[in-house]
Amino acid sequence: MPLPFAIMTTPSFDLGQDHLDLQQWVRQFAVDVVRPAAAEWDEKEEFPWPVLEEAAKIGLYSVDFFATQSFDETGLGIPITMEELFWGDAGIGLAIVGTTLAAASVAATGTESQVGEWVPQMFGSPGDLKIAAFCSSEPDAGSDVGAMRTRATYDEASDEWVLNGTKTWATNGGIADIHVITAVVDPELKARGQASFVIPSGTRGLSQGQKFAKHGIRASHTAEVVLDDCRIPGSCLLGGKEKLDERLAKARALRDASSSGTGGGTRSQPSMATFERTRPAVGAQAVGIARAAYDYALEYAKDRVQFGRPIIENQAIAFTLADMKTSIDAARLLVWRAAWMASQGKKFEAAEGSMSKLFAGETAIKVTGDAMQILGGNGFTREYPVERMARDARIYTIFEGTSEIQRLVIARTISGMQIR
Repeated sequence: MPLPFAIMTTPSFDLGQDHLDLQQWVRQFAVDVVRPAAAEWDEKEEFPWPVLEEAAKIGLYSVDFFATQSFDETGLGIPITMEELFWGDAGIGLAIVGTTLAAASVAATGTESQVGEWVPQMFGSPGDLKIAAFCSSEPDAGSDVGAMRTRATYDEASDEWVLNGTKTWATNGGIADIHVITAVVDPELKARGQASFVIPSGTRGLSQGQKFAKHGIRASHTAEVVLDDCRIPGSCLLGGKEKLDERLAKARALRDASSSGTGGGTRSQPSMATFERTRPAVGAQAVGIARAAYDYALEYAKDRVQFGRPIIENQAIAFTLADMKTSIDAARLLVWRAAWMASQGKKFEAAEGSMSKLFAGETAIKVTGDAMQILGGNGFTREYPVERMARDARIYTIFEGTSEIQRLVIARTISGMQIR
């Protein structure tokens, strides 16, 4: 007799040998190379070029590696990599993976020939390293992408685009070999009137503005990028002019239909769907930080003796560690679910990507804070790594969409209402 329901294939919680090997390989790099260098580069607040070189030598920083993991049919290759690398150190981890956001943008919006041309130039090779920057946020337009002011104007006579404006909070901004810039091409269309451009190395009119002295992730370079009559060939428009013109025409028709009351049905933005599917990778980073703080606090609680016994024998400490472990595992499961759904092309009916990033980011804050509390006064000093982990964790409720934005996305998705 046939079953009255369909059985849905879901990801296994038992990782296959390939994933276990990947996990061990990245973890060993984190143990041998990342952790010994973490405090030094955090203190210097400089980009850790020697560590990136070591990652390139073993193939961890390369086009081939990230492409292979991106095409993993389970979706778990990238989250596993992120968690292990950021378990090593978040600042160095971001220095290693920062280029991938720009590469992902080109892969998502560029033509096949543009992907083949630009993405390899973003990584380079051992001994000749390259890095890339994705530049979207602006001083007056962070979460409000519709308020973006950076303009891109087409010069038909020379087949060039001219860019003017200032980007901020750009990872690798100003020091990158390749910059991917989001700019407005039709102000009347607001967010729908934007396009992305590749700015090659050495292009005149692009310069680094302020480099930010940050609370955490200090080994990752973050700066403003200033565009002053920056001219680039027409071929640097991702997707090409013909595709852009078609998209703008559709956006204008939608706007006109909406204003006349004859249509305008959907307000969905493809870029938002793309961000929704990249958020699990950011959530995995937060899980890695939380797990690192938990691991350290657990061992400390076993070894630290007060009043004649290890402090873990006190329920207050033991229960805190139990809650930390539970939250970390729950966050990882949310991340894995969202990553698997994205790899399968499944629609996020309840904004599962935002759920994973929201919960993982909040977990990282709570767990690193609890770890500091377990260490007491030692946890507040730079002699112990949990102080750095707590500083690094703070950004995960802010960048790639604040916790408030994640809640807004989730609320809108589950309600179908335009909540503000």
